[in-house]
Amino acid sequence: MTGEGSGSGPDGRKASLFGGALRAPRGDREVLALPPFGQVGDLLGQVDRADRCRYDVQGRSLCDVSAQARQELLSAAQRYTATYRSLASTETHERILIAGHQPQLFHPGVWFKNFALDGLARTHRATAVNLVIDSDTLKDTSLRVPGGSLDDPVQRIIPFDDPTGEMPFARRAIRNRKTFESFGRAAADWLRPLIDDPLVNSFWPRVIARSRETDNLGQCLAQARHQLEGEWGSRTLELPQSQVCRFEAFFWFVAHLLAHLPRFVQTYNRAVVRYRQLHGIRSANHPVPELVGSDEWLEAPLWLISRDRPERRHLFVRRRGGEMILSDREGIDATIRLGADQDATRAVTDLAELAERGIEFQTRALTTTLFARLLLGDLFVHGIGGGKYDQLTDDLIREFFMLEPPPFMVLSATLYLPVQNRATSAEDPRDVQQRLRGLEYHPERYLDVEHLSAGDTQRVSNLIATKRRWIDTPQTPSNGRERCHAIRSVNEALQLWLEEQRRQALTRREQATRRWRAENIIRWREYAFCLYPEATLRELFASAAA
Repeated sequence: MTGEGSGSGPDGRKASLFGGALRAPRGDREVLALPPFGQVGDLLGQVDRADRCRYDVQGRSLCDVSAQARQELLSAAQRYTATYRSLASTETHERILIAGHQPQLFHPGVWFKNFALDGLARTHRATAVNLVIDSDTLKDTSLRVPGGSLDDPVQRIIPFDDPTGEMPFARRAIRNRKTFESFGRAAADWLRPLIDDPLVNSFWPRVIARSRETDNLGQCLAQARHQLEGEWGSRTLELPQSQVCRFEAFFWFVAHLLAHLPRFVQTYNRAVVRYRQLHGIRSANHPVPELVGSDEWLEAPLWLISRDRPERRHLFVRRRGGEMILSDREGIDATIRLGADQDATRAVTDLAELAERGIEFQTRALTTTLFARLLLGDLFVHGIGGGKYDQLTDDLIREFFMLEPPPFMVLSATLYLPVQNRATSAEDPRDVQQRLRGLEYHPERYLDVEHLSAGDTQRVSNLIATKRRWIDTPQTPSNGRERCHAIRSVNEALQLWLEEQRRQALTRREQATRRWRAENIIRWREYAFCLYPEATLRELFASAAA
């Protein structure tokens, strides 16, 4: 396993929760666990909810709203999971560990997190809940699949549905049933020269079976995966994030953010700017865009979703007396009764009624984990990307809520396809290219004068002497062109005695480039989990559940 130290920036803040940049493990079956598994108990022991009981959420204490959110989570997750998988062996405990990911065909390093979550829950007598982040958008409906041959592998893009514009997973139905149902066979056939019996052979029929119950693409993928986890011994619960955003406790959370939106926007934007400065980021879109405001409207850190419009829309808010106007500023408008220091009971009722009418508000990236960490769980288990960005969430919790952030953990793993590339070469094509450049610009270094004829030896010696004389001559404005031309002419003349070396180097470069490309195709860690053999996956996950 790998880990990193800690460090701090010039203002005393942690430059990164774990020191330098979080990086994926490079070795096969190597695991990144920060903090290490053995320290999770100490991390959970640091959780203190007493200070949250003093924090006011529009008339209720934060710990009261959190208790409600946790109960809603466990009830909803049990109901949802039971619709497609047995809960006979699943126990619930007061302590809750949470992870989350989009319902897509992710690589084994992401899937490792789910089994680790189950193992940690067993060790620390907790309930493990994996949030299916279906408020995110589906960006790709195809997979890279390696095939070809061991000596010359080739990646092929194989679709599992027709592409569409970016749409939340929660609203994304299967578009092309023929493409969808044929994907498993197409992927397995192309992969067969490298992997004889990939998981997709047994996994994709599960996905198709789930599609008979729901045509939501993300649900088919996530539920089939979770069924398989159950058969492999995992006892986690799952729940789509879109359902979390219908909890009454979530409405209290939203009402509180909206009631204090000017201060929240300032805090949010300061945290984003600070993060960019700390990590040398110039892009205005990374790690997230700043929230904007104009003409009395402030952007809220939530998505507005309408039943009639499946795409996510930015939410803007302005105050009007004791009410707040919620709008996408493109035709969708709603009103809730809420003042900055008012009890939010009426606002919560209004938000629930809007949800019934098909107007919902869902969390964006940072507010997803902000709500989960602050109100739902005792420990959030992130992947590498989430671990980077949740340093922003720490800032938000400290500065807006004035609370010490609950802990989180970062987990990932690297698993390469169990394929031994017979064409593997230790020679780097860049090294061969460097030799070719040397032959062109410094041919005298590669000449074997002792094996030349007497006449050739004299000619070569004269040419080298001429080049050295010009090199030793300081360049001036008047001799610059002549000097450059003379050196180049010598280099070109010396190529006559280097033809065989050049031919061999070109052949080696071609071979090294082909082998390097083949190695990169085979040793790519981002292949979907269903392209691996079951035994290889279970071997890795067994270490996570231990």
